[in-house]
Amino acid sequence: MNNKSSLEEIRENFDNDVERFSNLKTGQTATIDAPLAMELITRAAFTSTVNIRKVLDIGCGAGNNTLKLLELATPFDCDLVDLSLPMLERAHARISAVTQGKVRTFQGDFRTIELPEQSYDVILAAAVLHHLRDDQDWENTFSKIYRLTAPGGSVWITDLIAHETVPVQSMMWERYGEYLNSLGGEEYRDNVFAHIEKEDSPRPVTYQLDLLRKVGFDHVELLHKNSCFAAFGAVKSRKS
Repeated sequence: MNNKSSLEEIRENFDNDVERFSNLKTGQTATIDAPLAMELITRAAFTSTVNIRKVLDIGCGAGNNTLKLLELATPFDCDLVDLSLPMLERAHARISAVTQGKVRTFQGDFRTIELPEQSYDVILAAAVLHHLRDDQDWENTFSKIYRLTAPGGSVWITDLIAHETVPVQSMMWERYGEYLNSLGGEEYRDNVFAHIEKEDSPRPVTYQLDLLRKVGFDHVELLHKNSCFAAFGAVKSRKS
């Protein structure tokens, strides 16, 4: 995967795309069912977590998912992580405007940022984990997410996914292409596909659910799947 985008290239892409990621109603249009997925992971976080005091938003973008959770929960402290400083600045401004909780920002790669272990009642990761690369990278990152989750806390993910078999992957990719074509035509579809080929390395949702169990989460949930996108999560035991 040496031909994939570097972290610097990914950061530059997002630095220039703040406005597109600042729409709470639509999310990202290239993502199938983006508004529904955001609704499901935030409601699942709210209903699965007894007391939300502190939230971590990994790859927060412009802050949409944390804002959505704030519509349901009482004000909470939140830590926002993103490669892009313009995204973080927009997220901080939007979230600070609607909560009295403490809002902290961390610019950089989540994998290397030091954060307090067993501290977060809810961890959100929307459209970010598909940037992980080999199996060890995936397992190390999921293990870190588990360590950061407070006992009784939960993690909720919505993301681009792959499939376990070539025929199903081809079928789903064709369906996704039809969706993109309906949005912006063949050129738009081809540009999105080229971007994914260059920047992303998604894994099947089955792989990720198994990995959540492997690193220690007690319960996993598949909330929604449509074509090449899924919303899912996991809950950590209170005894952990």
